[in-house]
Amino acid sequence: MCKGSSLQESSRSRSARKPLAGILASGIVAAGCFAALPSMAQAAQPSPSTADRQSSFADAAKEFGVPLPVLLAVSYQESQWDDHDGQYNTSGGFGPMNLTDVTAKMVSGGAAGAAGRGDLAELTADPALHTLDAAAELTGTPAAELRTDDGENIRAGAALLASYQKELTGKGSADPADWYGAVAKYSQSSDRKAAQLFADRVFKTVTTGASRTTVDGQRVRLPAQRAVHPETQQLSELKLKAAVTDTDTECPPTVDCTFLAAAASNGQVAGRPGDGVQIKYIVLHDTESSYDAAIQTFQTAGSGDSAHYVMRASDGAVTQMTPTKNIAFHAGNYWFNMHSIGIEHEGYAAHGATWYTQTQYQATADLVKYLAARFDIPLDREHIIGHDNVPGPRDSYLAGMHWDPGPYWDWTAFMNMVAPANAARAHSAARHVPTVGSAVTISPEFATNEQTVQVCPADDPTGATTECTETTAPSNFLPVRTAASADAPLFADPAIHPGATAGTDSIHDWGSTVAAGQQFVVADVDGDWTAIWFSGAKVWFYNPDGVNTCAAPDATVVHSGDQAATLYGSGYPQASEYPSGLSPSTQKPLTLYTFPAGQAYVATRPPVSADDFFVTGDTYVTGAAQYYTIQYNHRVVLVDASQVS
Repeated sequence: MCKGSSLQESSRSRSARKPLAGILASGIVAAGCFAALPSMAQAAQPSPSTADRQSSFADAAKEFGVPLPVLLAVSYQESQWDDHDGQYNTSGGFGPMNLTDVTAKMVSGGAAGAAGRGDLAELTADPALHTLDAAAELTGTPAAELRTDDGENIRAGAALLASYQKELTGKGSADPADWYGAVAKYSQSSDRKAAQLFADRVFKTVTTGASRTTVDGQRVRLPAQRAVHPETQQLSELKLKAAVTDTDTECPPTVDCTFLAAAASNGQVAGRPGDGVQIKYIVLHDTESSYDAAIQTFQTAGSGDSAHYVMRASDGAVTQMTPTKNIAFHAGNYWFNMHSIGIEHEGYAAHGATWYTQTQYQATADLVKYLAARFDIPLDREHIIGHDNVPGPRDSYLAGMHWDPGPYWDWTAFMNMVAPANAARAHSAARHVPTVGSAVTISPEFATNEQTVQVCPADDPTGATTECTETTAPSNFLPVRTAASADAPLFADPAIHPGATAGTDSIHDWGSTVAAGQQFVVADVDGDWTAIWFSGAKVWFYNPDGVNTCAAPDATVVHSGDQAATLYGSGYPQASEYPSGLSPSTQKPLTLYTFPAGQAYVATRPPVSADDFFVTGDTYVTGAAQYYTIQYNHRVVLVDASQVS
């Protein structure tokens, strides 16, 4: 960004490590869209009390007249035969047959980030999100039992599949080839191409076979059935909607782009920006999975995850999965989903430098420039953000927000591609020691900015990390400390480490880092160290002669004055401002964060009106309040414009 070399503190503190609050609940640290992949998990020894899963499949297939290879292949594609130990998976599905029962609580968090919304019941009303209830009715087995008993779950899935076969053909069949349509319907997709791809994957498994030891130690095997030629014409009997054609993709001509629809339940139909909902942000993610696995997850009804685009690492090819006019559930915060476009990148945050290819960077830059021009989005880091910059919608979601694309996404090089003229102007400016009260842009040189983080197995779903390891590599961040010294503790974010005096050097601990391109107000200078206002506190980073910053004279700076300002994770109207017949979303302040009197932060400009959206009638609601989005810590938050100057 600015002219100069990079000379920074060589590593982050080895202070005592405290895991994020969300880890304690889930056992998994989520970087991007997905968590640990079951195929990569270490298998446990089977419990003597666990029924033989292979026999459960055989018994259920015989009871409901489903060919055993079909039943096994459907379950393999849905869960890899894992039972999730009675817990729902990332699709809101239970057991080996992935029977879904998506609740309002599930979509309050996750990619939808719908906490506080008045239309939670509507968001979870799709029957595709409640196949567990349908299966319970078919078998007479209580729904609670289907969640926890893998044998009954398999029975119920077989019953559901058999009901689809009878509905479609009027009869059962011992020939696996006759079950193509029923399998396609089991995908719960309303899109023809997505249902077809699911059925094709299932029948490929039928013909090639599969075997695996599940996470709980069950050995399951499907022998290859090479002579199966499925009746693919059955797909037309389902009367599914045709996919958008590739000619309708929204990509620049320099990007190889095709369209494949995400499951309808993983987003909302809208008319942005024509319906009033402005697109203000582009959010970059990584998938924490392969390209194909990400696409498959977004096609899975009830997964709650989707994006507008998925970018392949090897060649920069793009699959568009949601039209830009629609809302995709990608950022974990509904208000930001409402106002953003999400781009997923094939890759793993803990291995970013080896996954984020030059081809991928260039294709993403071309796509971002195209979208920014269409929707009048400023080409700066206040509007082109990472998933790790999006705030939680409520206090309880702050700590568990995802941290992708992580410390190894080269923001400096990427923004140079996106806005070369802006980069050239910044680069021509000589670096110097910042002055108190001025705004600065964080701008370390990626290649020479080597920082040390700890990576643990939970941070790395590839399975390559088998024990917690300190890793030093070129990075996009600078650590921030409580005093002007390399020996001072790392800053402890109050949402991640409540009551703690030190943060950690864990790769997922975003609370003690500032990233390239972010802008802050200088609070103090002490020798080689610069202090900024950050997360309601004064924090320090190593910045000799201003080597890691450049001036940001055009930044909009907001001050709290003599009174503390209130912070929010969303910008909804007040309940009295909603039209009759709509359930108002609830706007609650973030009480774990403060904007004390006398502090200052960089804000987007101008402030925007409080607003909300409802699918019913494509209804857009605005309120009287105005909100600035400010760069508060590693993430942004909203502040009421009436409380700042």
